[in-house]
Amino acid sequence: MALAVTAFPHAHPGSTQPAPPRFYLNGIPVDRISMDDAAAWVIHSLRHRSSRSPLLIMGPNAQLVTLAARHPAFARALRSAHLAVPDGISIVLAARLLNRVVPERVPGGELMERLCIEAARRNLSVFFLGGLPGAAEKTARKFERLYPGFRVAGTDCPPPGFENDPAECARIRRHIASAKPDLLCVAFGAPRQEIWMVENCPTLPIGAAISVGAALDTQSGLRRRAPAWTHRIGLEWLYRLIREPRRLWRRYLIGNTHFLWLVARQCWRAGITTGALSPFSN
Repeated sequence: MALAVTAFPHAHPGSTQPAPPRFYLNGIPVDRISMDDAAAWVIHSLRHRSSRSPLLIMGPNAQLVTLAARHPAFARALRSAHLAVPDGISIVLAARLLNRVVPERVPGGELMERLCIEAARRNLSVFFLGGLPGAAEKTARKFERLYPGFRVAGTDCPPPGFENDPAECARIRRHIASAKPDLLCVAFGAPRQEIWMVENCPTLPIGAAISVGAALDTQSGLRRRAPAWTHRIGLEWLYRLIREPRRLWRRYLIGNTHFLWLVARQCWRAGITTGALSPFSN
């Protein structure tokens, strides 16, 4: 399917095209954009960029918004995104309550695959960074099989705690710099991936970087993703909670309840009467 570029009212640095309309949720930017338009915007920017500064693509969801509320460095990283896609049904619902309609949820992992498909069609190269041991390499080989013309610029899986090792950090930068990918997919998990992107990507020879969380793990088969039907009806959180209750109960029962409070407070300050918003949505 051909991608059509939609006209938007304002521009981000590093792109020759206008950017999507944006609103702020507790100070965190969210772009009101669909999956199709997000993919079109990034690919167009990669093919026609007029700046040497790479695009930073991130995906706020309920967990990230609440984490940013108590993590100033992470909040600054999210605010630096040139494209902030609505990665989570709670973001879509919160936007609706704030009278800032978002077309649909745009999960970062799905956007990553969509961008890889379009990159294969346009001879753009991709570098996979992070994930569980072997996830980046397995994902690269999988996409080479699935998408003819897919170009792997490189893969790298740094060990846990690499950010505290200057030699390892320098090695990773050298690896990416030598590969010069059009698109860098960063899978360190939040908030590490977003902070790493802001601290490193502006001085790397890349076209764009996208934070993808556990996408390499699920694409490689090393971690099971929730079934597609749970995404469609907004119950992906329940599937995850049932599978990993000890790890995720605090995130969904406490963290997302905090998100609900943040949204209600913003609605109250804006003079908007709130409706129902599930504290468990992604």
